[in-house]
Amino acid sequence: MDIISKFTVGSEEGISDLIAIIDSSIYTIHKEFISEEDIKRYIQKEIDPRKMINDLNDLSNQLIMTYVDQKPVGYSIIKSGSLPPGISAEKRATEISFVILSEFDSPETRQSLWKKCRSAVSFTDIIWINMLDHDPLSQFLKEVGFIPVLSSKAGAFQLPSHILELEINKG
Repeated sequence: MDIISKFTVGSEEGISDLIAIIDSSIYTIHKEFISEEDIKRYIQKEIDPRKMINDLNDLSNQLIMTYVDQKPVGYSIIKSGSLPPGISAEKRATEISFVILSEFDSPETRQSLWKKCRSAVSFTDIIWINMLDHDPLSQFLKEVGFIPVLSSKAGAFQLPSHILELEINKG
């Protein structure tokens, strides 16, 4: 199995790969809590390729895609300068997303995406993510050092979540 994580630009192909993962992951992570009809309606209404291209062409945002045997299976979007609730503006904070399709979720896939993501955020003081409580990747992030700092709501349907933080540069 060939696993690679790499920076991807907001091109048609990059966005197409990203949307395929988003659609599948939204369904998978919400299906036990939200009706299939509501999930489909959300995807049709809210997943806008033009908006994604604009977001990814913002110089403070980066997209990392993970491929298994050349099939897109995960991604992380890195947003520099995004402050979580309760963090001092004196610290440089970077928000990430961290998504891997459940059928490709393995220690190797997680490590590939995490290593690339971690190397891309070495300039920041704090990495943070608003992770759904029931997301299976939450435990992995805690294992690499993230700590829950605040209960919250996240995602398309505002389900229970936690803001997780990882302090990179202490200071």
